[in-house]
Amino acid sequence: MNKFLFLICLLPVLSFSQENNSRYTFDINNFYGKILNHTEEISQFTDHSPEGFLISINRKTYGEKAWQSRYNYPDYGLSFEYQNMKNEELGYFYGLYGHYNFYFFKRNLMLRIAQGVAYNTNPYDVNTNPENLAYGTHWMPATYFMLNYKKERIWNGLGLQAGVTFFHHSNANLRSPNKGTNTVALNIGAVYNFDSKESLNYIPNKDSIKFTEPIRYNLAFRTGFNESDLVGSGQYPFYVFSAYADKRLNRKSAIHIGAEFFMMKYLKGSVWQLSHAPGSTISPDTDYRKAGVFIGHELFVNRLSLETQFGYYAYAPLDYLPPIYQRLGLKYYLMDEIFMGVALKTHAAKAEALEFGIGVRL
Repeated sequence: MNKFLFLICLLPVLSFSQENNSRYTFDINNFYGKILNHTEEISQFTDHSPEGFLISINRKTYGEKAWQSRYNYPDYGLSFEYQNMKNEELGYFYGLYGHYNFYFFKRNLMLRIAQGVAYNTNPYDVNTNPENLAYGTHWMPATYFMLNYKKERIWNGLGLQAGVTFFHHSNANLRSPNKGTNTVALNIGAVYNFDSKESLNYIPNKDSIKFTEPIRYNLAFRTGFNESDLVGSGQYPFYVFSAYADKRLNRKSAIHIGAEFFMMKYLKGSVWQLSHAPGSTISPDTDYRKAGVFIGHELFVNRLSLETQFGYYAYAPLDYLPPIYQRLGLKYYLMDEIFMGVALKTHAAKAEALEFGIGVRL
């Protein structure tokens, strides 16, 4: 806490070049929270209260590009996380994120969505740390959401913000174990504007013509590595081939409908293990491959988009996971017809794979 207060005292003396400095803010937040008990394997850790801080640099938008005014002039930036899990087995987290800040209620309510990568200092080790079933790797994808009341420029560019933050850390089954942790925390912090006066005006939304576009067809290929829940079973590649149609509803949104084929190589070994389990009715010749159908939604923010899909396995001889699956991902359009992305495929709260993909939109 003393370090946090010291950093707050330093904020007013920080400065950028006077040119365009009203576009930038710096904030630091201290947080104190609770690990949610989402599975029995981590219940032993939920009595502890993690704490830490977030440091962020933000760039304001004023509507020079049309997407900025559509989303009420969000900020975008980078943030650094330090989190002490307050447990020797779980260790500490250091994370680096890219984020967007979205504003509501006369810009007093801020919702931050952040995605990045985090480093854990003490993951599972069969010999030195067998109790940590939450993280199987040092490095892992990570996400946090922040909902804050925010008041800027209270005094000489210095403002305050406070609210609640949610952190999710897990390695998406890159390696087992992978129970993950979810931390809900209260945060309070200071925000500093590098210009004490708002010197730029917001450019109003000029989207006067209704946006229309015909149905477009997409082909996507996704791949990566993952491991079964059996610790030490090994990492295997997977391949996903998807074909779907999308229809833009407006400048922000599109809906999807499609089908896809899964070759999850880790399941090939699972067939053998399950077929040899006592009392098993599974044949060792059971096909491990799957095919699914899905519907989805895509939210466009500049060249980035947020993709949400819900699917059902229409073909799944191996009854290993629930028949309904979900996908949450980020896409970046290199051009109008070509995109790349990363997505998390899950079955409810159970992550199965971190997918890296590339595709075309015809």
